[in-house]
Amino acid sequence: MTYGEELVSHIWPLALFLVMLAGLIVLMLTLPTFLGGRRVSRAVNEPYECGIVPAGSTHIRMPIPFYLFAIFFVIFDLEVVFLFAWAVAVKETGWLGFSEALIFILILFAALIYLWRLGALDWRTSRQKLDLRNLDAR
Repeated sequence: MTYGEELVSHIWPLALFLVMLAGLIVLMLTLPTFLGGRRVSRAVNEPYECGIVPAGSTHIRMPIPFYLFAIFFVIFDLEVVFLFAWAVAVKETGWLGFSEALIFILILFAALIYLWRLGALDWRTSRQKLDLRNLDAR
């Protein structure tokens, strides 16, 4: 068997998977057009939230610290997934794996300290910070 034939024999399952995936995507994008309802009314375009009729605008401004805190949570939560995988294979990794996990945890801890010192985890408003400064000045 030549190299080209061997390469094709190893790649055809991937090519078949990609073709099936593309077909599934096209099917999922076109099927709702044919199966979906065609009624147009005022109620169809209104947002439905647990039977409560919405009042006011849905476009509200959220403070930036909320988003930052949420992003930090996602990042640190994702890192715990890596530690969980390490914990499952702790016997196979031995002391080398333990030292690598310890270094990983120390880097995460350093990042947390950096964010804390930077003030990224502070939820206080600018007025509350000003009041705190005024109390400290007394």
